[in-house]
Amino acid sequence: MWTVAQLAADLAAGRTTSRKLTEQALARIADPAGEGQRAFLKVYAESALAEADFSDRLRKGGVRRSPVDGLPVSLKDLYDVAGDVTRAGSRIFEKNPPAKEDSAAVARLRAAGAVFVGRTNMVEFAFGTTGINPHYGTPKNPWDRATGRIPGGSSSGAAVAQADGMCVMALGSDTRGSIRIPSALCGVTGFKPTTRRVPREGAFPLSYTLDSVGPLANSVACCATYDAILAGEAPEPLPALPAKGLRFLVPKTEVREGLDPEVAQGFSSAIERLGRAGALITEKPVPAFDRQAEYFKGGGFAGAEAYAIHRKNADRLGEYDPRVAKRVLLAKDLNAADYVDFMLLRTAFQREVEAALAPFDAFLLPTTPCIAPPIAEVNATDESYFRWNMRILRIVGLVNFLDGCAASLPCHARAHLPTEAPVGLMVCGPAMSDRRILAVAAAVEQILAGN
Repeated sequence: MWTVAQLAADLAAGRTTSRKLTEQALARIADPAGEGQRAFLKVYAESALAEADFSDRLRKGGVRRSPVDGLPVSLKDLYDVAGDVTRAGSRIFEKNPPAKEDSAAVARLRAAGAVFVGRTNMVEFAFGTTGINPHYGTPKNPWDRATGRIPGGSSSGAAVAQADGMCVMALGSDTRGSIRIPSALCGVTGFKPTTRRVPREGAFPLSYTLDSVGPLANSVACCATYDAILAGEAPEPLPALPAKGLRFLVPKTEVREGLDPEVAQGFSSAIERLGRAGALITEKPVPAFDRQAEYFKGGGFAGAEAYAIHRKNADRLGEYDPRVAKRVLLAKDLNAADYVDFMLLRTAFQREVEAALAPFDAFLLPTTPCIAPPIAEVNATDESYFRWNMRILRIVGLVNFLDGCAASLPCHARAHLPTEAPVGLMVCGPAMSDRRILAVAAAVEQILAGN
């Protein structure tokens, strides 16, 4: 379980090199017994080793560009990388010209000294939560690989790469849970920032309103370091917060109904442990959370904006994943008045929820209501696929509609055991409370780790 702090210390002390770390990551990707072939759509082996060697030379000369200098990272396939074709998990872009420059997020990581090991698989055009991609294959969840369970999506390859030790950080994106869902189902940590915190230029869009750029990593501190770099800030350590005295709202809401037993147990156990550590837990209704049918009618912002993005490809929809094409077309009958309604609903929702949150440091929810189901079950029929898709995204989208931020961290009872089904806990806050929420999430992480 690589962490930024551990690896930065090892590099500084000469216990390892960037080249060794990169070779290890590339070996994990290439392992025929693993999921690298499906988790990655392209591997940058040659350039990654060259970047690692350059980092090692700089370090010998006393230069360190950032705390993540020389550490291997992966990039979701929707981010432009100069000289490479951005496919966004689709076949229809394969013959597009290469990108002329890095996307904003990739450029910031490159300037910080990140070593890019490759582009990760994803749900086509990021439009789905299961992780299934019929064009390039679906990487199996690292948990219970014998059964063959979904990784979650849309940042499917990112989560598998992270969980399987193929990178120190996997760059994902989150429109309605696409970082947090696969993080939860694969047992890693993910952070969805406030949408405007990280620039999205050069990232293929799903929703202009909701898309967020964020990391999947092995700890909250790792996510915080990469979040600062992506946001163009100095990557300062998070302030250490004691759990005692932190105030948490646990919403009573219909989205918490019908949880899988593993999720219900993991979430309630986490709440109990926080309470024993001195955190102040308040459970009460948040009526705004029970009106999702209004917020996401016809796909909501993402549906309307995805249709606007893809309607120019109307003559090529037959080349799309049929289930993605169906979701794109779902919003074609939304009109301007519907879109205005979404904006008005969102403003009212934000005011209501932010008022409810005012006395609290964060609100807590399970990330997903279920553990990862088998790929075969999800893929059996269209009805099964769409039922699972809607179930998986049921909770996470509230944060996107809020324009909030949220960290998902593992909360299953024995997270160190590979046989334990991963479960995620979200630590959530309103817009632009990102660094505070990360600090609160780090305090929660300490308690869940038994520290």
